[in-house]
Amino acid sequence: MTEKDTYERVKAIVAKQLGAEDDAITAEANFVEDLRADSLDIVELIMALEEEFDVEIPDEKAEAMKTVQSAVDYIIANTKN
Repeated sequence: MTEKDTYERVKAIVAKQLGAEDDAITAEANFVEDLRADSLDIVELIMALEEEFDVEIPDEKAEAMKTVQSAVDYIIANTKN
């Protein structure tokens, strides 16, 4: 899976979980500041990413995951191609 494919899948999950407009979801978009996610939204988003990509995201990594790109980078680094 390419980075672009991963990005598009993450973007779709973010749109569904956060109800964000497609044009607001950029690689640099901050989940809380730009996409208005609250703590429950973040938990649900992390769970959805774990399920979609069959990857475990530890709490400390989830807390550090602030942007769409940081989620993409973590998934690429921690999944088998």
